[in-house]
Amino acid sequence: MSDKIDRVQPPLEFIPPRFNPFVLKFAQWTLPIVLRFRLRPWLPSGITQFEVINVERLVELYQKFQAGKIRFLMAFRHPETDDPLSMLYLLSRAVPQTAHKLGINLQKPIHSHFMYERGMTLWAGDWLGSYFSGLGGFPIRRGKALDKTGLKTARTLFVNAKYPIAVAPEGATNGHSGIVGTLEPGVAQLGFWCAEDLLKADRQEEVFIVPITIQYSYVNPPWDKLNWLLTRLETDSGLGLQKFEDNLSREEIYHQRLLGLAEYLVNEMEEFYQHFYKQNISGNISIDTSITHKHSREEILTVRLQRLLNSAFTVAEEYFHLPAQGSFIDRCRRLEEAGWSRIYREDLPELDTLPPFKRGLADWIATEADLQMRHMRLAETFVTVTTNYVQEKPTPERFAEMTLLIFDMMSRIKDTKLPGRPRLGWRKSTITVGEPINVSSRISTYQADRHSARLAVTNLTQDLHQALKELIGNW
Repeated sequence: MSDKIDRVQPPLEFIPPRFNPFVLKFAQWTLPIVLRFRLRPWLPSGITQFEVINVERLVELYQKFQAGKIRFLMAFRHPETDDPLSMLYLLSRAVPQTAHKLGINLQKPIHSHFMYERGMTLWAGDWLGSYFSGLGGFPIRRGKALDKTGLKTARTLFVNAKYPIAVAPEGATNGHSGIVGTLEPGVAQLGFWCAEDLLKADRQEEVFIVPITIQYSYVNPPWDKLNWLLTRLETDSGLGLQKFEDNLSREEIYHQRLLGLAEYLVNEMEEFYQHFYKQNISGNISIDTSITHKHSREEILTVRLQRLLNSAFTVAEEYFHLPAQGSFIDRCRRLEEAGWSRIYREDLPELDTLPPFKRGLADWIATEADLQMRHMRLAETFVTVTTNYVQEKPTPERFAEMTLLIFDMMSRIKDTKLPGRPRLGWRKSTITVGEPINVSSRISTYQADRHSARLAVTNLTQDLHQALKELIGNW
């Protein structure tokens, strides 16, 4: 987590893609080192194994792309921050190696442009924007009603660039290898724009969207590390160590510990929002016996968590004078843009030219906006959480994912400076390439009228979501 913001900042400028083959070479050369150590050479962490399924589909797509027959976009799942490394492995290692085995001669480098969220450079540093630019990446403002520059760049690259593009349609990490989050419609819209632009230019290429999933598993189940992390969280939260019956299995004990910790934290946060922000989080249903007898602890906790998240959003929305409309994801994006508009000021002249008094007022507003956005960040961590995720399949991976999300939440509240997630053990990345979805075959429906266009985007987004869900299977 980055330092607190207590000063107004200059506007967030668009960082144009400036692909540099030497930057790509550096990224490819350092990939094994970064994968293995992730800046923690003293810990058993990182990704040491890869499995790529159906990579032949991507080889064929690149062959047709380089022959000028198609344009395509890779829509990849985004469960974790390590996903760009998995995608780099896919394109720099798996695709060229498979092409060589199949006797297919692809032009090198095998690469793609990619879209990233503009906020990444805020917590990682300006260097990341320059690095991504050299790799052919370009930023997008997620919460902006219409990021014209980012969308125009994406549209132009999709139609004319030397490489295809890659986009995470979920818009952000959700922390789950086994759950596909809500997809944003931008990927489908880009697909139709590309098909439409090609028709206008009298070009014959077909347009495809390729679903790709990335999932992580541990080489060895990290039960000891999980015990250490849960113990740390129990202690830091004030809950203390929990005791259980001796006849429970290891999985049952870990499940009860995780559930107990989650209930304790929800209790604390409910009291926090009720007492200090006067939020009416009605129905503390954990003590309502008429409901408790009908529903499991997981179901009760799910309801309480949703109410808690709504309260966190409401506090920030009331400050920014925003309506509580749309899904939790919609509310996240709207709040983020509202906060950024008060921190990264586009309505002010050069900050150094402001009189000290006006600069002080601008700093004041920026500080308050940053504080209010923490409610949104807190809720954002748990937007895609379902409390029965572990119960449905009590694997070490699911235990780890949920425990690490709780670690993220507690870290935000403790306000530690960029703590970094604990690494629980060596991991394997499984990358699955799905069946390409033909966008060009749907263009006539899209062009019929406005209603048909909206429906075509919705249907394509739903089909992509279903394809991703089928690819992850029962992980």
